[in-house]
Amino acid sequence: MKKEDPMTRPDIKKILDYRTIAVVGLSPDPGKASHEVAAYLKRAGYRIIPVNPAATEIFGEKCYPTLADVPETVEIVDIFRRSEFVPEIVEQAIAKGAKVVWMQEGIVNQEAAERAEAAGLTVVMDRCLLKEHVKQARQ
Repeated sequence: MKKEDPMTRPDIKKILDYRTIAVVGLSPDPGKASHEVAAYLKRAGYRIIPVNPAATEIFGEKCYPTLADVPETVEIVDIFRRSEFVPEIVEQAIAKGAKVVWMQEGIVNQEAAERAEAAGLTVVMDRCLLKEHVKQARQ
């Protein structure tokens, strides 16, 4: 993974001001990291839009098979899918007009990150949205 340049490091505080998050790969299983992170963000007041083709509803919200199927505006696309699936998700995020692509811990795809940045999206890679939110709340 490319080391973050402090001059181009994403402004996490600014990112956390966005309120609508599509969680791609959100599991209905409370034991999964995606569920835990999304549940925390929902409790923190974020609008969570579940994206998972194997579920119809999570957190009482309609679940969409793909990001492209989400009919509303999405600001942050939080990705809980393996790195090889990220390029397609990034293309959908660009098409939706998302502001941020956030790849959770362990998810790295440099080419997709560069594509998203070239399209004007902010990219966070290999970091946990929940941990970053907690960190900001403590500051």
